[in-house]
Amino acid sequence: MQKKNALLLLVMAMLTTLLFSTRPAKAGLKVFACEPEWGALAEELGGELLDISIATTGRQDPHHIQARPSLLARARRADLLICTGAELEVGWLPLLIRKSGNPKIQQGNAGFFMATDYISLREIPTHLDRSDGDVHASGNPHIQTDPNNILQVATALADRLEKLDPDNADAYRERYRIFADRWHTALKKWNSTASSLSGIPVIVHHKSWSYLVNWLGLNEVATLEPKPGVPPNSGHLAKVLNMVQKNPVRAIIFAEYEDPRSAQWLAKQSGIPLASLPFTVGGSEDASDLFSLFDSTLRRLQEVAK
Repeated sequence: MQKKNALLLLVMAMLTTLLFSTRPAKAGLKVFACEPEWGALAEELGGELLDISIATTGRQDPHHIQARPSLLARARRADLLICTGAELEVGWLPLLIRKSGNPKIQQGNAGFFMATDYISLREIPTHLDRSDGDVHASGNPHIQTDPNNILQVATALADRLEKLDPDNADAYRERYRIFADRWHTALKKWNSTASSLSGIPVIVHHKSWSYLVNWLGLNEVATLEPKPGVPPNSGHLAKVLNMVQKNPVRAIIFAEYEDPRSAQWLAKQSGIPLASLPFTVGGSEDASDLFSLFDSTLRRLQEVAK
């Protein structure tokens, strides 16, 4: 009986050792992502190796976030900060970093990662004047609306993860390879689908779609905001209405987090279809990750451009 019990205990010990040895690695690096797209990208590249916290949701304007105590607590623990940069988060991120007292995520250190540092930005102003509205000195920061930019950022982010967590470098490298292969396949599909959208005239709510417009070859003819960041007013909307009555437009594009009333008014007065796009991961129910983000964006555009 004692021999049987001893044998049973030995088998149980072996099974326990095997169980723990085959479990996924416990999340190591703590990642603080400013926007959902970078949290989703970190998930693709790190998976269970990362403990990811995202400061904003797909239904929020990333320009206007408060450095709440809950965000500060997460920033204090972070090993890696992933944000857009190019002054997109200028109203809240510098304060958050400073108050966190976390040396890892200070500018210049390895834990400080700005996605726009790896992209050639569009619409860089030749001069800066407050009367021009909310113009970003470094250029338009809304790079996530072009899938080509996502891949460029992914390449840089994978390298950064390897440097910060060299023990898991092989895992990050393999996950990047798998992601890049899937992304290239998706890009071929998206580019093929998008060819039917090239050249169609559109109106946008805010200058947040410039990279999408460039990627798809859309013709942006007007914005609902008279100046970037300045809410639409009746005088400007009347000018836009007069313009579209003379030059037909196929769609009015706005993000789901934006106030839709101006777009809805113009659509009612002109008969132009509305295209409410997710803008980022979680911006709509059918944009749950980076791949479905662009699937949803193209599908919605095609529906209104028929």
